[in-house]
Amino acid sequence: MKILFCVFEFSLSFALVKRFSEKEIDYEILNIAIMNCFSTYRFILFFCFCIGIANAQQKTPAYKNQDLPIEKRVDDLLKQLTIEEKISLLGFESKAVKRLDIPQYNWWNESLHGVARAGKATVFPQALGMAATFNDPLLNEVANAISTEARAKNNMAVAKDRRLQYMGLNFWSPNINIFRDPRWGRGQETYGEDPFLTGKMGTAYVKGLQGTDPKYMKTAACAKHFAVHSGPEKTRHSIDVIVDEKDLRETYLYAFKKLVDAKVETVMCAYNRVNSEPCCTGKTLLQDILRKEWKFGGHVVTDCWALQDIYEGHKTLPNSVAVAAEAIKRGVNMDCSGLLQKDAINALNQKLITAQDIDNALAPTLRTQFKLGFYDKAEDNPYRKYGIDSIANTYHRNLSLKMAEQSMVLLKNGQFGDSKTKVLPLKKEDCKSIMIVGPNAASLDALLGNYHGISDKAVNFVEGIAGAVDPDTRVEYDMGCDFANTTDFGGVWAASMANVTIAVIGFTPVYEGEEGDAFLADGKGDRKNMDLPASHIAYIKALRKGTKTPLIAVVTGGSAVDISAIEPYVDAIVFAWYPGEQGGTALANLLFGKSSPSGHLPVTFYKSFSDLPDYNSYAMKGRTYRYFDKEVQYPFGFGLSYSSFGYNWVQQPKAVKMSSDKVSMQIEIFNTGQYDADEVAQVYVEYPNMDRKPIKELKAFKRVSLVKGKSKTITLEIPVEELQKWDDTTKQFKIYEGNYKLKIGSNSRDTMLEGSFEILK
Repeated sequence: MKILFCVFEFSLSFALVKRFSEKEIDYEILNIAIMNCFSTYRFILFFCFCIGIANAQQKTPAYKNQDLPIEKRVDDLLKQLTIEEKISLLGFESKAVKRLDIPQYNWWNESLHGVARAGKATVFPQALGMAATFNDPLLNEVANAISTEARAKNNMAVAKDRRLQYMGLNFWSPNINIFRDPRWGRGQETYGEDPFLTGKMGTAYVKGLQGTDPKYMKTAACAKHFAVHSGPEKTRHSIDVIVDEKDLRETYLYAFKKLVDAKVETVMCAYNRVNSEPCCTGKTLLQDILRKEWKFGGHVVTDCWALQDIYEGHKTLPNSVAVAAEAIKRGVNMDCSGLLQKDAINALNQKLITAQDIDNALAPTLRTQFKLGFYDKAEDNPYRKYGIDSIANTYHRNLSLKMAEQSMVLLKNGQFGDSKTKVLPLKKEDCKSIMIVGPNAASLDALLGNYHGISDKAVNFVEGIAGAVDPDTRVEYDMGCDFANTTDFGGVWAASMANVTIAVIGFTPVYEGEEGDAFLADGKGDRKNMDLPASHIAYIKALRKGTKTPLIAVVTGGSAVDISAIEPYVDAIVFAWYPGEQGGTALANLLFGKSSPSGHLPVTFYKSFSDLPDYNSYAMKGRTYRYFDKEVQYPFGFGLSYSSFGYNWVQQPKAVKMSSDKVSMQIEIFNTGQYDADEVAQVYVEYPNMDRKPIKELKAFKRVSLVKGKSKTITLEIPVEELQKWDDTTKQFKIYEGNYKLKIGSNSRDTMLEGSFEILK
């Protein structure tokens, strides 16, 4: 009987303790428990028991202890999670674990050229346009602004308990695939065709996004798509990309290695196969190279629904359970779908994986969350105060304008009639009437590109030009033509009465882009030819026939196009890319000389797709300026200025040993023209005799601001390790001894200075 009474008494005591620990004391239960304590001794024991349990429950778990190393905190959290909870955290829609105070979190987030798909945000020029600046410090500043806006949005959303997609702190950007073929619609998302430029711009972006705080990442960046991924869009879910190791290492993996060295937090595996291994379950890429060779310490995320492709498209594994097991064993940590959340438990029950495999898969993403401060006190985070005034503010808007101004490329600047001066820049006093025409002149799409945010301050080309001139200037606008009709046009008569006509033509992201997004593209997002729309070409010809004053073409787009069809009919050509929210103001500043054009092409403008190898071939032979030996429209690195420049040697490079750190040189650049302007000095290397060497390669560049009539001396350096090439015999990189030639100028074709240096053993 005494035993039963003690059990009953203990049960009541436990109920009290539970309520006490939850801060919901039920005084009726308290009275009953105390009444049943028949001795002072028993009451004291009971009271001590309550206090002990309560104190134990109030002790901070190790994973919330900010003074512990991250690895210990991750280990502790893994021990507290059940296997089902762990699996629920392996998908991009991570579930809440309320008992451990883990809120739900959506990992799917984009910031290609500004915080994307999350409402109001600063929209910077499309990635390819930013690459055209050849200004990696400026891109670093842009990325820092993007991460500031991201933190502010997240702070505001979390305060309202809005755990929405696109409101998180990790971003699946940048896209550092090599733009190997201009047919690829998604090439606009990249930094162009050159591995070196891509590595420099990508590294600057990652560092700006992730910040410099010694303890907390500002946001987490992602290098995608790993690897050898650049079209065709139509077959991306099933294609087996065959590429030899020399092209793989020297071209397709170069920038990924640079970003891993820069401590990028995330790598996204691609849809395709590489040499018969699906990228998201391939041992060679994910294990041998990324983890073992490069020592990557972040987490791997799949491209969205890429795991389904493995058994449905590639058919290399029989079903989703086998794919789940293989992905986890090969090193996938986060699934942009629900496959792992659904089938990892089945793979475990079928003994295809172990519980330790699941821990290994989850640990890296937990580590990322700890770095971002998810489990720490908000007041200890240096980014906690970012709020509404950090989003789309004046400073960020001006930064977008600066980037857009530096991105636009002047392709032609001719003379009109008997004039001995160039058409551009326009003199406002000579432009009493201006006609603005073209289907992209007032287009929001032509500003934004793909993967974009939303701005309430966007300035289209019509608005930018109208805002740049005095109110007593007559400015007219007419759409003029569409993307299909080649015979019916508007605005020609009005253009005949204007002092100058500005025609904004080209593409928008519905005609080139990702599969599904570019819904009007003939090739599932890709371009089937380099031609401008036939209606635009016909319209330019009609304008030329109907006007006797200067005609300026502004072309929007995210890839190389055939300019030759309009070049004879216009007096100047500006390639504007997709220039972001301030594109209209940037164009107006350029046209009227407030800024001098300084963008340089990060891609080659070929004459025809017929000059290129088959689109399905990933061999680099015959592709990009590094291996293309035919005539082109405009070479890689090309871009005109309103000014002119001269180059002189100050100090030529000296011979170096293979063990040396760098090759160093000094040059003086003169602004010999009549305008203050920026020059982009580009250093190209020609290699000594070796197997399958490139024709030349960009290995250093620097943007220099010069006042007219003045000069600057700059130092350019090439790390010796940048000159290493893959040796197929030894299966490793090698620095070759011999004589290296230098070609220095403002593009890859036209040389201003020549030099050489020798590498000795």
